[in-house]
Formats: sequence, structure tokens, C-alpha cells
Amino acid sequence: MTEKLPLAGRAAWYGKELDVSSAWIRTLDDSQRAEIDAALARVKRDGFAPYAFGRDDFPLASTARLLADISDELENGLGAVRLRGLPVERYSDDDVRQIFWGLGRYLGTALYQNARGEIMGEVRDETKLTEKTYVEAAPGSIVSSRARARSTGPLRWHTDRCDVIALLCVRNAKAGGVSKLTSIVTIYNEILRRRPDLLELLCQDYWRARPADEDGIAITRAFALPVFGVQDGKLTCQYSRTYVEQAQEFAEVPRLTSAQNEALDLLAEVAEETCIYAPFVPGDIQLLNNHVIFHGRTAYEDDTASQQERLLFRLWLSTPNSRRLPRGFEVLWGSTESGAIRGGVVQPDTAQRVAVAA
Repeated sequence: MTEKLPLAGRAAWYGKELDVSSAWIRTLDDSQRAEIDAALARVKRDGFAPYAFGRDDFPLASTARLLADISDELENGLGAVRLRGLPVERYSDDDVRQIFWGLGRYLGTALYQNARGEIMGEVRDETKLTEKTYVEAAPGSIVSSRARARSTGPLRWHTDRCDVIALLCVRNAKAGGVSKLTSIVTIYNEILRRRPDLLELLCQDYWRARPADEDGIAITRAFALPVFGVQDGKLTCQYSRTYVEQAQEFAEVPRLTSAQNEALDLLAEVAEETCIYAPFVPGDIQLLNNHVIFHGRTAYEDDTASQQERLLFRLWLSTPNSRRLPRGFEVLWGSTESGAIRGGVVQPDTAQRVAVAA
């Protein structure tokens, strides 16, 4: 067993301190909002189809410098940024999609989010819709992460399969739906301090499912990967307890030990202790480095009559300044190299992770 040391850096924050300092908040100013308006007018004038233009087609100056600062903060700083001030009430939903795509092109390359080619997700309550973007669980089976996300229920702590997840709040629910964030670096350090034996387990393999509503038909329906990995002094984590629970439905997967479950329980306990609750305001864009930030949410309640129905747009981004990952993590990411196009869901018909060139 290799001796583990606490991890340092700005990514090791506590929610109470971050809430007081607001160090993760950035705000668009009037000139930047004007730049975005002009860039939107240009792509509409040029007739681009959705998700079919690059950063050169969406020219920004001052905003580009802000986004470069955000990109550095995500990889080398806090790992979390809330960008405020986009006046979504002035735009149609289609215009908001185009703006979000244009801003995202300055931060990285958008990845497919499921095997059916979803490139910009819509996080909303789909339980009442005929057409759903998830596969409903068979009776007695574990409900998938995607099905949980597309309902009104709470979401447990997890990461997504990308370097950076971006969420843009278009509309809030009548009540609830509060975003929760916590530093994985802080969790790592706290578990090391309290129970180094359990941290050791979390740095070893846990089996996870490859869910049908994300991966489609995969070569293997489960894979093994540690919860935590450290490379070049930087942490990485890819985790959802739901995937671990789903894998336990497969006879070929080793059974979780009581100690492994205890480690996951402690992880969730520390996450709650150290998190920040961060309600969305319409127009907020939340950007999280999945290697160092867990996110979740509280349950919410929609009101169709008053049009208070929660809607977030979601991008999964592979970023050019991403960290190198430990050997073996390619089983999920596809590549462990810094700056590589990685993560997302490979499309079964094209073998591509991205819809457009980087």
C-alpha cells in the first residue's frame, strides 16, 4: 500500500467558505452581453444549423478573455464557476441554444451524451412525456442515472463522463431543484484524515454498469475503475453510486464487500458536510470540472399552469487544457492524455465522440 498524502491547491475548498467568498462567481458585463447579441445575430444571418458553427463564426473579444480565465479556473483553480448575467428572457429557447453552443466552443469540444446522438441535453421532467431520452427500468431493477436526472427527484452525488459539464438555466421550477456542489479534493483529504483504510479502497477498482440509455449496446455491460486516481499530483474521479448498484445486478460482477459499501457511505457523508447549496437564477451557466467536483440537486416541483417548469440545457465538454489521467482510466475515457478528445459516448454508427471537428 502506497502512503497517500493530502492534496493541496485551490480545488480543496469547503462549501461554507466558498459561499461567503463568492470566489467562484463571474458576471457578464454590458459590453460582453452586447458582443453575445452581435455574435448571435451573425450566426442567424449566416443561417447555421444548430450546433454547426465554430468559435470563429461566433466572434467574441472581451467575453473570450473572460472564458479563458474561466477555463483556467476550472482546470487549475476551484474547479467550479457560476457565470451570471445572460438575459435569457430576451431570447427564444432556440436562440439560447445557439448562444450556449457558441460560448461552449470557446471552452472545449462538445461530446455526445448518449448513443442516440444527443449533443445538447435538456434537463427537465420527462416522466409525463411520451418521448423520453432514457430507458425505463424493468420492475425490480435499479433506476438509471439518466432516468433520475430527467425526473423531478433528487440527484445523488456524481460526476459526468466529460472533463467539464456546463449547465445553463433557462427556467426554474415552482420550487426546489437547488444545485449542490462539493470539492472531491476536500472529500479525498477528509477521508484520508478520518479513515485512510477506506480511502485505500476508493483508490481500487469498483465495478460499474454501462447503462443502455447512455452506451446503447456495449461490448461489455460492466467495467472496473477506481473512484479516485492521482496523476502528476492532480486528482481525478469518475463516480455515480447508481452505476455501482446497477453493476451488482450482473452475476459476473464481484459482490461489493461491507468495507467497500462503508467507504461509499463515508464519501456521501463527507460530501454533504462540505458542500455548497447554490440555487440557479435564469441565465446562470454552471461549469464544473468533473475530475474535482461532485454535483447533485434537491427534488423539485413544476407548475405547468404558471409555466414554472424547470429547464436546463447541458453540454459535455472535452477541454484542451485537461489533466493527464492515470493508466487504466482509458476504459471509460478513451484516452488518458492531457488535452485529448475524450469522454462522452462513442456513436455506434460512426465511432465518433464528437459531432464537429475540434
